[in-house]
Amino acid sequence: MDPTKLISEPVETKKWEKRVGSAAAAPSYELVSFKELPEYMKDNEFILNYYRVNWPLKEAFFSLFRWHNETLNVWTHLLGFVLFLGLTLANLIEVPQVSGLIAFFTRSFPMSGDINVSQDLFVVSELQRTTTNLIDLMSESDVTPVTRWPFFVFLAGSMFCLLSSSICHLFSCHSHHLSLSLLRLDFTGITTMIITSFFPPVYYVFQCDPKWQFIYLGGITVLGMFTIITMLSPALSTKKFRGFRALLFSSMALFGIIPGFHAAIVNWSNPRRNVTLAYESAMAMFYMMGTLFYVSRVPERFKPGWFDLAGHSHQIFHVLVVMGALAHYGASLVFLDWRHGHSC
Repeated sequence: MDPTKLISEPVETKKWEKRVGSAAAAPSYELVSFKELPEYMKDNEFILNYYRVNWPLKEAFFSLFRWHNETLNVWTHLLGFVLFLGLTLANLIEVPQVSGLIAFFTRSFPMSGDINVSQDLFVVSELQRTTTNLIDLMSESDVTPVTRWPFFVFLAGSMFCLLSSSICHLFSCHSHHLSLSLLRLDFTGITTMIITSFFPPVYYVFQCDPKWQFIYLGGITVLGMFTIITMLSPALSTKKFRGFRALLFSSMALFGIIPGFHAAIVNWSNPRRNVTLAYESAMAMFYMMGTLFYVSRVPERFKPGWFDLAGHSHQIFHVLVVMGALAHYGASLVFLDWRHGHSC
């Protein structure tokens, strides 16, 4: 027998055991079932599989491109955020001051290395012409320019809600502490979206009566702040208070009935009244249906396990939220267009 084998064999065995041991200790980041979840993640007992648990932030981020039971929850609101970001940019370009600034910068960038003095003079003359046109437009117009900040407040609130929701669903699998923090961020986003949704209709309908602007916008803001403060309580972020959270959000939405009726009376003779009412009614219907799906957990309640990846209640809730926001966006455009020709 070769004596060298007697020496090398234990060494090779130790190396093999070390490799096996290290491979066994390496995390696999596999999806698990509802029964394997820690208690804080057991939110919906009708979704049985495809959960992520204790994933590092890097793995959680790249799970954006994997199939699990949160994939469509993330993407429905992430695509909604991109959609509203595009709408915001499109509306910003329509603002004369912004469009003039964009035109200046786009003309200022050289398209090749052959820029000469005549082209520089052309850029300067174009800037002067654009500035002159804007000044003439503002001075010659007899109609006061429409204040657009309430419209952009609504768009900003919608984007914050949709983005915070996507972040929550993507990274809440990391740890218990981060999950609670992201849930509060998600609830804050929902509340912010509801508050900011009031700004365009209330501001533009009662533009000639600032008293009612202050009462209604102040009222919904105070109610929203109370909701946010309440949601910061760790106990109220648990599944036990799901119904209570839905009640708070619903009460904020129902607050809109009062200014809604008031606005209908004030603008009863407005020829665009029926259009705005149709948009706002659609928004209310989408939000109410979304709340019902959120609370009832239909359809997975009737077929547990069938809708783990696609079609469960929270995904439907997300789609209805985006549709409701789009309906309100349509109503806000009508309000803006109406105010362009009807100042106080």
